[in-house]
Amino acid sequence: MKASFSFLVLFLVLSVSRAAPLERDLGEGLLYYRAHEIPADLPAAAPKSHALVLDLRYTSATPGGASALAGWMKSRATADWPVLVILNSETSPALRAAFAAGHRPGPGVITLAPRSSALTPDISLPVSTDADRRAYDALEHGATVESLVTENADKPRHDEAELAHEHANPPPEPDDLDSLADEPAADKDTPAPPAPIVDRLLERAIQLHRGLLALHRIS
Repeated sequence: MKASFSFLVLFLVLSVSRAAPLERDLGEGLLYYRAHEIPADLPAAAPKSHALVLDLRYTSATPGGASALAGWMKSRATADWPVLVILNSETSPALRAAFAAGHRPGPGVITLAPRSSALTPDISLPVSTDADRRAYDALEHGATVESLVTENADKPRHDEAELAHEHANPPPEPDDLDSLADEPAADKDTPAPPAPIVDRLLERAIQLHRGLLALHRIS
């Protein structure tokens, strides 16, 4: 009886501590879904009215999880409503095997992963383990999708308005440079701002979806 009670307490603790799946609307008919454990985190009802990014990075699987995922994918992914699956080397080996060459769940499934000899995705990107982890954790801790897929958002744009302004306000002539001599120099010791965190795999998945839409390859 004591052993049964201890097992129940452990089960309740694990159930409470396990992170809930993350869901986001990526716009233009594309949804994002992050599963932490398979099959527990598979959506109960998977509508076929949207394409889907299924993030399986760092996802664990219980016995039978890979089979459950394969069955779910066959019922969900279609040519019109594809499922873009993001994997990495920390995805459960059983789940990775479900997407290995020769074991694909069917049409409408596109896999993305960091470039690695251990993975054979449809699309691979040169993403470091550290960069992938930081991008993954950022969304987990409240970052917006927009902040993770918009690279160099603050980079100055040399458009026509800016060029016109520069033309109307030229730099000082040589005679005026003496007046600038007393101005304090920029602090060379000021550290550069940290580079923005970019989720390149999620960014590429969104770009791929938008491209397929533009080509009328999907609904």
